[in-house]
Amino acid sequence: MSDDRPSGDRRSAAEKSDFKRELATVVPHLRAFARGLCGRPDLADDLVQETLLKAWAAQDRFEPGTSMRAWTFVILRNAYLTDMRRNRFRGEYDEGVAERILTAPAGQEEPIHLSDLHRALLTLPAERREALLLVGAGGFSYEEAAAICGCAVGTIKSRVGRARAALSEMLSSGNIPRRSTDDAVAHRAILEELDAVSTGNGVTTRQ
Repeated sequence: MSDDRPSGDRRSAAEKSDFKRELATVVPHLRAFARGLCGRPDLADDLVQETLLKAWAAQDRFEPGTSMRAWTFVILRNAYLTDMRRNRFRGEYDEGVAERILTAPAGQEEPIHLSDLHRALLTLPAERREALLLVGAGGFSYEEAAAICGCAVGTIKSRVGRARAALSEMLSSGNIPRRSTDDAVAHRAILEELDAVSTGNGVTTRQ
């Protein structure tokens, strides 16, 4: 006989408790990731809440023993992309997010636009872009990022530092690629790379 209970009701109380506890541990990482994508704390919190609700409803699809963070990153990424299509996220990076992710140059007065940031990211060498996405937007530690990339911790630190320096120079000088490439293309490219990063299939090119 088939089980017609709604998704999420097929787990035992103990399994639900374990899932809830594991889900709670990734909330800080989801928040950092969301703020890195949409740039505003209020919208990021809404995105995280939406992700948690979707994850809870789809908990039967999660395989115990696999990465909860990678699984929820994909859910958040998809929710963000849907909201982008609905023109929900057209905001600008607040000062705190720019400082945390990019180390915005001192004295920068112009706001950092999401599309500008994405296009600037696309100009970075793949290994530096991946390192910055892992540590800056993904919330991974240097050690975790090094394990994913298959390189030394010092190499990751160097890549992140060089990526931030390059982005800071571009954003402060205004030397950002022109909008000849549609923003949706830039968004899709970054999101696809984040998807690869979250599942551990990112670039492994040595520095």
